[in-house]
Amino acid sequence: MMRLGRTLLGVLVVAACGTCPLQAQQVNVPNETGSLKFAIIGDSGTGDAHQQSVAQMLWKVHQQFAYDFVLMMGDNIYGGESTKDFEKKFLTPYKPMLDAGIKFYAALGNHDSPNQVYYKQFSMNGEHYYTFKPKPGVRIFALDSNYMDAKQLIWFEKELAASGSDWKIAFFHHPIYSSGGTHGSDYALRDQLEPLFLKYHVDVVFAGHEHFYERIKPQKGIQYFISGGAGKVRKGDLHPDDLVAKGFDAGYHFMLIEIGGDQMHFQTISDRGDTIDSGIVLRNAAAGKPSSSQPSTTATVPKPPLPLPKPAAPPAPKQ
Repeated sequence: MMRLGRTLLGVLVVAACGTCPLQAQQVNVPNETGSLKFAIIGDSGTGDAHQQSVAQMLWKVHQQFAYDFVLMMGDNIYGGESTKDFEKKFLTPYKPMLDAGIKFYAALGNHDSPNQVYYKQFSMNGEHYYTFKPKPGVRIFALDSNYMDAKQLIWFEKELAASGSDWKIAFFHHPIYSSGGTHGSDYALRDQLEPLFLKYHVDVVFAGHEHFYERIKPQKGIQYFISGGAGKVRKGDLHPDDLVAKGFDAGYHFMLIEIGGDQMHFQTISDRGDTIDSGIVLRNAAAGKPSSSQPSTTATVPKPPLPLPKPAAPPAPKQ
C-alpha cells in the first residue's frame, strides 16, 4: 500500500539507494498498477548528443516504468526554431516516446519563443499557462514565469480555488528557491507565487532554468525541485547551503514521478543510468504547520531581480 496515515503528512522520506547503475538495480519507485506515472525534463532542447543520451535513457526506463506523460520545465528549443530545429531538438530525440503516444506538456523558458504555445506536441493549446487533471485527485498547473503579470496570477488563484484536488502540483521555468551561482532564487517570483502556494496548499513545485538537479528542503511545508539538466549542465554551479537537501551538477538527468494515495515517489536518474536521488513526498504538507525541517535561509544572499524584457510580437505560428 502506498497510502500512509495523516500523522505523517508533511514529512519527506528519502530512500537510501546510493548511486548505482539502473541496469543492475531497476527502477526503485513502487510501479504500482493504477498509480499516476510521469517523467520530468528541463532545459532539454539542444539537439546535441547530450540531449540524445538523456532521451535514450528516458525511453529505456519506460520499458520498466510506463509513464504516461512528460513535463517540460522550459528552454525546450534553444536557438533557431525552424521546422528543422524542431525536428532536431524535439521530434527526433523523443520519437520513440511520441510514437508510443506519450504526451509532452511544456512550460515556456527564457530561451523559448512565445510561438511554442502553438506547437501541438507541447500540449499548450495556444496558452502561456494552463492546467490539466491527469487523474482524479491530481491537478497540475503550468505557469509562464517569464511574464508573471496580474492576469496570470488572477487566473492561477481562481484555478487553485476551484480545483478541489488532493494533489496540487505547479511547474514553470524559474525556481523561487535555488542555490545556483549563476541564477539563484528568483525572489520577485517568490513574492508573487508563494502566498498562493501556501493559501491553497500546493504540495510540490518543479522548475528548471538552473542547469543541474536540486531538491530543496521543504519550505513552509512545500517540496521544491529543480530539474534543468536534460540537455545542458553547468558544472560547479551548485553552492549547497542550508537550503539544499540534494544536488547534482556533474552530469545530465531526468526525473521519474509516481503518485498513489498520499505519497509521491520520485527518482532522479542520470543519462548513464545512475540513480542520483530518490525518496517520497507526502501529500498536503502545507495544510498543516510548516515543516520542522524548514531550514533558515539567512545564508542565502538575496539578489535584486532583473527586469523582464518586453515580449516581442510573435511570428506566425509554426506547424
